[in-house]
Amino acid sequence: MKRLKKSKVLVAMSGGVDSSVAAALLKKAGFEVAGAFLKCWQADKENYCSTDEDQRIARLVANKIGIPFYTFDFTREYKEKVIDYFIKEYARGKTPNPDIICNQEIKFGILLKKATALGFHFLATGHYARVEAVKDRIKLLKGRDKNKDQSYFLYALKPKVLKKIMFPVGGCKKDEVRKMAKVFNLPNADKKDSQGICFVGKVKLIDFLKEYLPPKKGKILLKDGKVIGEHQGFYYYTIGQRKGLHLSSGPYFVLKINPKNNTLIVSRDEKDLYKKELKAKRINWLNKPKLPIKVTAKIRYRHKGAKAKLYSGGRLVFEKPQMAIAPGQSVVFYKGEELLGGGIIELVATSA
Repeated sequence: MKRLKKSKVLVAMSGGVDSSVAAALLKKAGFEVAGAFLKCWQADKENYCSTDEDQRIARLVANKIGIPFYTFDFTREYKEKVIDYFIKEYARGKTPNPDIICNQEIKFGILLKKATALGFHFLATGHYARVEAVKDRIKLLKGRDKNKDQSYFLYALKPKVLKKIMFPVGGCKKDEVRKMAKVFNLPNADKKDSQGICFVGKVKLIDFLKEYLPPKKGKILLKDGKVIGEHQGFYYYTIGQRKGLHLSSGPYFVLKINPKNNTLIVSRDEKDLYKKELKAKRINWLNKPKLPIKVTAKIRYRHKGAKAKLYSGGRLVFEKPQMAIAPGQSVVFYKGEELLGGGIIELVATSA
């Protein structure tokens, strides 16, 4: 379907400035727009997302723009699809990314189905990414603001889903979005960006995990097997972590997590963290290339990306060793500005 101005667009509004400006831009462009707030988490502790406050702000923005406003309660689905997965992976010694699962299952899964059922042609969000139609296929491109680019979090979407999605601020820079929010006179123009776990808020990860995974003491070992300390539970740590180990004569870095015997292997040498090869599973292709192929790969959101060669079976070999490759995280493949696909890191080479 062509993205005609007469099309009906549902905008996922979080109460933040990005999704608010996205809705305002679409309304100004002539689309038939409505806003939707997703209630995914019931905040009952300090520092967790204030769902009621975010909803109030989103509604104020919708009223200011002059668009209908919906609230959808997805707390049960979010618990089943995101939180349960998040906890399960940490219990396996992995480092999952909840934002990717949230996008796949909630925003562009359940919400998109809801939008379609209500008669909307498209779903829009405030993500910094771009969608471009090229002949008979759709491309997912990096956002124009390279510091805010969020395409990494969207690799798990299917091409058929991308055809129904709009990213109105993807071609903008953050400072431009802030300026537009003031031009539109939006009530949240100066609101700070949210941080922390998707929909949960700015809370320490270890405090969140302790609510589901109780402390379980285990040994901290050097590579040669020497015991040098004790930890409170392997699932509170990730590869490359150095804070929270409470070891003397440090710093030490977590090299390996062993769930079977509840141990951590650490090293004082940061060089031990650098690996050159990994294997990815559950790869989702937005544009599957002929393999092998040279790509730029990102092993976590804030990773700058590194040159690598991708082979069949999810084998990825970097030109230069990369630091702290964590099983459970996502690796995403780019060719220039285009995101080709990505998967979950399963295995990491034992040496650089």
